[in-house]
Amino acid sequence: MNKKYELMYILRPELDADGVKNENANLQKILVDNGGKVLDVNEWGLRDLAYEIKKETKGYYVVLKFEVSDNKAINEFNRLTRNNANVLRYLIVVTD
Repeated sequence: MNKKYELMYILRPELDADGVKNENANLQKILVDNGGKVLDVNEWGLRDLAYEIKKETKGYYVVLKFEVSDNKAINEFNRLTRNNANVLRYLIVVTD
């Protein structure tokens, strides 16, 4: 049975439109390549952060809804995103 999740991540504000597009594609590819299915992508755009993160005061917000049958995709996403300098923060929550 597939579980549904919501993922919010914040990208560095200095990324241009192509950079944001490429980063979104790469992050979604991690989930899809590991058995996930992207259901919805909602780009909130550039917003002020509530507090400074990695010396940034703004960030590009994206909310992504997806489903997976096991934790493989989430584990791989965590592993790869932790070392990604373009991702300031991310959070994955179960929506079931």
